[in-house]
Amino acid sequence: MAATDIARQAGEGCRTVPLAGHVGFDSLPDQLVNQSVSQGFCFNILCVGETGLGKSTLMDTLFNTKFEGEPATHTQPGVQLQSNTYDLQESNVGLKLTIVSTVGFGDQINKEDSYRPIVEFIDAQFEAYLQEELKIRRLLHNYHDSRIHACLYFIAPTGHSLKSLDLVTMKKLDSKVNVIPIIAKSDAISKSELTKFKIKITSELVSNGVQIYQFPTDDEAVAEINGTMNAHLPFAVIGSTEELKIGNKMVKARQYPWGTVQVENEAHCDFVKLREMLIRVNMEDLREQTHSRHYELYRRCKLEEMGFKDTDPDSKPFSLQETYEAKRNEFLGELQKKEEEMRQMFVQRVKEKEAELKEAEKELHEKFDRLKKLHQDEKKKLEDKKKSLDDEVNAFKQRKTAAELLQSQGSQAGGSQTLKRDKEKKNFF
Repeated sequence: MAATDIARQAGEGCRTVPLAGHVGFDSLPDQLVNQSVSQGFCFNILCVGETGLGKSTLMDTLFNTKFEGEPATHTQPGVQLQSNTYDLQESNVGLKLTIVSTVGFGDQINKEDSYRPIVEFIDAQFEAYLQEELKIRRLLHNYHDSRIHACLYFIAPTGHSLKSLDLVTMKKLDSKVNVIPIIAKSDAISKSELTKFKIKITSELVSNGVQIYQFPTDDEAVAEINGTMNAHLPFAVIGSTEELKIGNKMVKARQYPWGTVQVENEAHCDFVKLREMLIRVNMEDLREQTHSRHYELYRRCKLEEMGFKDTDPDSKPFSLQETYEAKRNEFLGELQKKEEEMRQMFVQRVKEKEAELKEAEKELHEKFDRLKKLHQDEKKKLEDKKKSLDDEVNAFKQRKTAAELLQSQGSQAGGSQTLKRDKEKKNFF
């Protein structure tokens, strides 16, 4: 009988032993809660939307806090992401909240690559966490997790349809972050138009294959409320930090000439629904989805690019050590191959250089022979010219000597004739 069959029969024959008294492992949930509360929580929100849609105001309204920040202008040369982290305290629970804003999104004439800086930022946070995981000495318990847990995508209240920029950006982000579309400044359109606008947005998202975040319905405790809230997506919200007195209490509202819009009145907008779903009910699920789905997808793709895999070509388990050894051998093989290629290249270059030097040496010898022959020819010409000059000098000297001889003879003849004339004169007288 196989060992697995024995184990199965033994498992089927196991009986449950009742506890004779209280042991205490029923306090594990309390221990987990106490530990989590003492460590605190972190939550990172990415706000994507065009300038002027009230992203900062909505964040202030959601967390009932005035966050620091300056209004963005429409003169940004490109999309820039600004990240700010705040430490919030509610009762005895601490929350490290990070809000990332997309400054200048949709303000450029060419909006083709507006999504690229956002995708690169999200990937950079995944990469930082992956590098921390791959360290030999990991400090994940003290590591500030900067991965984006929720992306609130602000849609302009046009009442018609989604812009191409919105569809392209959400399609690029849906595999990297939990995208929650919301209609910003929803008091700008009427209630009937808002209902049609929501239906239009949902239809366009489905037809373009955009996967937005769906509130989980697998937990019985929140299945009913989450199922109901999924039908209200995208949420139509209004943000305001201004408090007005309505009746006998102060409420957050926006005052218009025609009336007052209350932010926390569910008949006026979906702000309360967004706050309940985002913070009170599903914040932990957003964190879990980020880690187990989006980060795992990035991690798997990144490790596969690095050459790591779980199975070999025969679909057998492949350990990390075997992967490392295979990768190391592959690297050493490539290194040796490159070394051999470089050696052959070096030998070839040396041969080429030697051939060039021999050719240059040959040219130098030929040039030397030409110059030597030219020198000998010039030397012979000079010797011939010197001999000719010497002959001319000798001939000149001979002519000069002859001339001097003739001159001396002429002088002697002239002197004898003078004496004869003088003698004749004396005889005459």
